[in-house]
Amino acid sequence: MDSGRGTGMDAGRSAGGDGPVMDAGFFVAWFEEAARLVRRDHERLTALDAAIGDADHGANLDRGLSEVVAAFAGSPPGSPGQALTAAGATLIRKVGGASGPLYGSVFRQMGRTIEEPVTLARFAAAFEAGVVALERLGKAALGDKTMVDALVPASRALALALRDGVGAREAFALAARAAAEGAEATIPLQARKGRASYLGERSAGHEDPGAASSALLMSALATVAAAR
Repeated sequence: MDSGRGTGMDAGRSAGGDGPVMDAGFFVAWFEEAARLVRRDHERLTALDAAIGDADHGANLDRGLSEVVAAFAGSPPGSPGQALTAAGATLIRKVGGASGPLYGSVFRQMGRTIEEPVTLARFAAAFEAGVVALERLGKAALGDKTMVDALVPASRALALALRDGVGAREAFALAARAAAEGAEATIPLQARKGRASYLGERSAGHEDPGAASSALLMSALATVAAAR
């Protein structure tokens, strides 16, 4: 898809010298890959949600991300910020339950704060801002058995990668691994937020569906970065 701004990560360096530049096409590709992964795993996500929630997370997120991809096809974003804010707004409108507003808040905040040209450092800063917005909206913290348990470790992994001078592709791979590990770590937890919290001790022993879908989104990011 031609966004008018390129198709991925520019091989050149930014003016600040901190890595390749991610254009609008990169972000479109991220959501396309995320939609593919969620479509592939929507039954697993719904099964996870059936155990401790409303049994609709997979179907809702599948529908929402499909709407994002369709919106991009009809009106390609001209910048990373436009891609992120449009995706966030679409998820808020199209995804039922709490996950739409929560995911939407992450991407809209990223879109509002991301600086261009988008380097790894600027992506990481915007991503951290998005995760902070999520924590405030959901009033959730690490250990509450929510998507925060996947996204906060991913954000921290990006910060550590920057500190260590890791390139964008490896940094996103590390963030995806941290998100997957964070999602898995929700299995023994007792939920303290959301519908799952009503189950008390019975919520333990199940992976949080929001954390699981967050791990898929980070996996999609790593896949797109590795291909560019």
